[in-house]
Amino acid sequence: MNYAIKAEIADTQAGTWTFAAHKTMYGGKRIATGDVIYLFASENEGGVGLVARGVVTSAEAMPRKPGIERQTPRVSITVKRTALVKRRLGRAELKPFADWDDGRPETELTFKFYRQATNKIVGLSGTAASFLDTFF
Repeated sequence: MNYAIKAEIADTQAGTWTFAAHKTMYGGKRIATGDVIYLFASENEGGVGLVARGVVTSAEAMPRKPGIERQTPRVSITVKRTALVKRRLGRAELKPFADWDDGRPETELTFKFYRQATNKIVGLSGTAASFLDTFF
């Protein structure tokens, strides 16, 4: 399975990144060691959108806190970079794609990342992953 993460990424050129207790949505909680992940530097924290592709080298689900009824699953992951992006893809490029039923990979990314402003790990369709691969 392929995944994407939108997070604060201070060093977009790093060889590895660690994300602790990161929120998951849209199947992101199933991320595991060996999965491909696309990294988006969150524009909410001054990032530019898609910055790299990597492989998950460790993944650990965080235990739920007792006594809290509704909790978003969280996962801590470490990612090794496999490629740096060659052309820009961020909120500005994806914003026009808002017809939720058009089946386009751009729309999937807009829906999963920008409909809610929160940073998160999300599962991707094969179509969206193939689309993102064209940026490397």
